[in-house]
Amino acid sequence: MNANRYQDARAGDALPAFTAGPVSRHALALYCGASGDHNPIHVDLDFARSAGMDDVFAHGMLSAAYLARLLTTWAPQSALREFAVRFVAITHVGDEVRCTGQVVERFEAGGETRLRIELNARSQTGELRLSGVAVLAAL
Repeated sequence: MNANRYQDARAGDALPAFTAGPVSRHALALYCGASGDHNPIHVDLDFARSAGMDDVFAHGMLSAAYLARLLTTWAPQSALREFAVRFVAITHVGDEVRCTGQVVERFEAGGETRLRIELNARSQTGELRLSGVAVLAAL
């Protein structure tokens, strides 16, 4: 079952999935400017190759931002209480980032009802890139 109204979500409900990409070199350059993360391994092919990589690759925080977008498309940003991710694998140029989330717990804390959400970002081939957890208030 998909929870359309996040306030009514229960354990087992899936968030509406979100897919971003394919990741382009242009998107990486824009993200460098927006984030202030100008590490050349993300935009400079020669630098990436000198570091032993075949190509530049996406910032891990870009995929984390896509997971955050999954959350804030479903619930208002003001509901967010916790958000944490773990980087699992590199997201390459050309990859799509497929974001999913599932409610795993509905509980009371801080005088409000909250939802614990497990998050995943996978490539178009299903390879896990990021995993995470978020806690939202069911306002």
